[in-house]
Amino acid sequence: MSRGHTSFGYRIENGVAVVCEKEVAQIRKLYEGYLNGLSLVAAAADAGLTLKHTSVKCIMQNPHLLGDDFYPAIIGQETYDAFKVERKRREKALGRDKRAKRPIEARPAPISFRIREPVLASDDPYKQAEYLYSLIESED
Repeated sequence: MSRGHTSFGYRIENGVAVVCEKEVAQIRKLYEGYLNGLSLVAAAADAGLTLKHTSVKCIMQNPHLLGDDFYPAIIGQETYDAFKVERKRREKALGRDKRAKRPIEARPAPISFRIREPVLASDDPYKQAEYLYSLIESED
Protein backbone atom coordinates (compact mmCIF):
# COMPACT_ATOMS: atom_id res chain seq x y z
CA MET A 1 0.00 0.00 0.00
CA SER A 2 1.45 3.36 -1.01
CA ARG A 3 1.62 6.04 1.67
CA GLY A 4 1.79 8.87 -0.85
CA HIS A 5 2.80 12.03 0.97
CA THR A 6 1.17 11.16 4.29
CA SER A 7 3.67 11.32 7.14
CA PHE A 8 4.55 8.13 9.01
CA GLY A 9 2.31 7.88 12.06
CA TYR A 10 -0.78 9.19 10.30
CA ARG A 11 -3.44 8.11 7.86
CA ILE A 12 -6.03 10.21 6.08
CA GLU A 13 -9.71 9.53 6.76
CA ASN A 14 -12.33 11.65 5.01
CA GLY A 15 -9.73 14.31 4.26
CA VAL A 16 -8.55 14.55 7.88
CA ALA A 17 -5.22 13.33 9.28
CA VAL A 18 -5.66 10.91 12.15
CA VAL A 19 -2.99 9.11 14.15
CA CYS A 20 -2.20 5.50 13.39
CA GLU A 21 -1.86 4.05 16.92
CA LYS A 22 0.59 1.25 16.01
CA GLU A 23 2.91 3.70 14.25
CA VAL A 24 2.56 6.26 17.07
CA ALA A 25 3.81 3.65 19.54
CA GLN A 26 6.74 2.88 17.21
CA ILE A 27 7.60 6.58 16.83
CA ARG A 28 7.59 7.14 20.59
CA LYS A 29 9.73 4.04 21.13
CA LEU A 30 12.06 5.28 18.38
CA TYR A 31 12.67 8.56 20.21
CA GLU A 32 13.01 6.76 23.54
CA GLY A 33 15.62 4.35 22.16
CA TYR A 34 17.63 7.06 20.48
CA LEU A 35 17.58 9.34 23.52
CA ASN A 36 18.70 6.37 25.65
CA GLY A 37 21.82 5.89 23.52
CA LEU A 38 20.85 3.63 20.64
CA SER A 39 21.86 4.48 17.10
CA LEU A 40 19.12 5.53 14.69
CA VAL A 41 18.98 2.11 13.05
CA ALA A 42 19.15 0.23 16.39
CA ALA A 43 16.39 2.46 17.83
CA ALA A 44 14.26 1.71 14.77
CA ALA A 45 14.86 -2.04 15.12
CA ASP A 46 13.95 -1.81 18.82
CA ALA A 47 10.71 -0.09 17.78
CA GLY A 48 9.95 -2.87 15.28
CA LEU A 49 10.97 -0.92 12.17
CA THR A 50 13.41 -2.10 9.51
CA LEU A 51 14.75 1.17 8.15
CA LYS A 52 18.03 2.66 7.04
CA HIS A 53 19.71 5.56 8.86
CA THR A 54 18.38 8.23 6.52
CA SER A 55 14.77 7.06 6.73
CA VAL A 56 14.85 7.00 10.53
CA LYS A 57 16.37 10.47 10.64
CA CYS A 58 13.72 11.72 8.20
CA ILE A 59 10.92 10.39 10.42
CA MET A 60 12.43 11.86 13.58
CA GLN A 61 13.05 15.28 12.02
CA ASN A 62 9.49 15.57 10.72
CA PRO A 63 7.94 18.70 12.31
CA HIS A 64 4.42 17.35 11.65
CA LEU A 65 4.96 15.03 14.63
CA LEU A 66 4.64 18.13 16.84
CA GLY A 67 1.19 18.80 15.44
CA ASP A 68 0.01 21.61 13.19
CA ASP A 69 -3.16 22.79 11.48
CA PHE A 70 -3.56 19.43 9.74
CA TYR A 71 -1.67 16.81 11.75
CA PRO A 72 -2.44 15.98 15.41
CA ALA A 73 0.59 15.96 17.73
CA ILE A 74 2.35 12.65 18.33
CA ILE A 75 5.33 13.86 20.35
CA GLY A 76 5.97 16.89 22.51
CA GLN A 77 8.28 19.81 21.81
CA GLU A 78 10.57 18.72 24.67
CA THR A 79 11.16 15.31 23.08
CA TYR A 80 11.69 16.82 19.64
CA ASP A 81 14.18 19.37 21.01
CA ALA A 82 16.01 16.68 23.02
CA PHE A 83 16.41 14.67 19.80
CA LYS A 84 17.88 17.66 17.95
CA VAL A 85 20.32 18.39 20.80
CA GLU A 86 21.40 14.74 21.02
CA ARG A 87 21.82 14.48 17.24
CA LYS A 88 24.05 17.58 17.22
CA ARG A 89 26.03 16.23 20.20
CA ARG A 90 26.67 12.92 18.43
CA GLU A 91 27.49 14.71 15.18
CA LYS A 92 30.14 16.74 17.00
CA ALA A 93 31.49 13.71 18.91
CA LEU A 94 31.95 11.86 15.61
CA GLY A 95 33.63 14.87 13.98
CA ARG A 96 30.84 15.30 11.46
CA ASP A 97 30.15 18.88 12.45
CA LYS A 98 33.37 20.07 10.81
CA ARG A 99 32.58 18.83 7.33
CA ALA A 100 33.32 21.50 4.81
CA LYS A 101 30.17 23.01 3.43
CA ARG A 102 30.66 23.60 -0.25
CA PRO A 103 29.28 26.93 -1.38
CA ILE A 104 26.59 26.66 -3.99
CA GLU A 105 27.74 28.33 -7.15
CA ALA A 106 25.00 30.43 -8.69
CA ARG A 107 25.02 30.03 -12.46
CA PRO A 108 22.47 31.15 -14.97
CA ALA A 109 20.40 28.28 -16.32
CA PRO A 110 21.08 27.42 -19.94
CA ILE A 111 18.28 28.44 -22.25
CA SER A 112 19.54 27.24 -25.60
CA PHE A 113 20.13 23.57 -26.48
CA ARG A 114 21.00 21.37 -29.42
CA ILE A 115 20.90 17.62 -29.89
CA ARG A 116 23.45 15.58 -31.77
CA GLU A 117 22.19 13.19 -34.44
CA PRO A 118 21.35 9.78 -32.90
CA VAL A 119 23.21 6.83 -34.39
CA LEU A 120 22.19 4.03 -31.98
CA ALA A 121 18.85 2.43 -31.28
CA SER A 122 17.80 0.15 -28.44
CA ASP A 123 14.80 -2.10 -27.90
CA ASP A 124 14.85 -1.09 -24.23
CA PRO A 125 12.91 2.21 -24.01
CA TYR A 126 14.77 3.26 -20.84
CA LYS A 127 18.19 2.75 -22.42
CA GLN A 128 17.00 4.54 -25.56
CA ALA A 129 15.73 7.51 -23.55
CA GLU A 130 18.97 7.63 -21.56
CA TYR A 131 20.96 7.58 -24.79
CA LEU A 132 18.86 10.31 -26.40
CA TYR A 133 19.14 12.54 -23.31
CA SER A 134 22.92 12.11 -23.42
CA LEU A 135 22.90 13.72 -26.86
CA ILE A 136 21.49 17.02 -25.56
CA GLU A 137 24.07 19.80 -25.24
CA SER A 138 23.80 23.33 -24.01
CA GLU A 139 24.67 26.07 -26.48
CA ASP A 140 25.44 28.60 -23.74
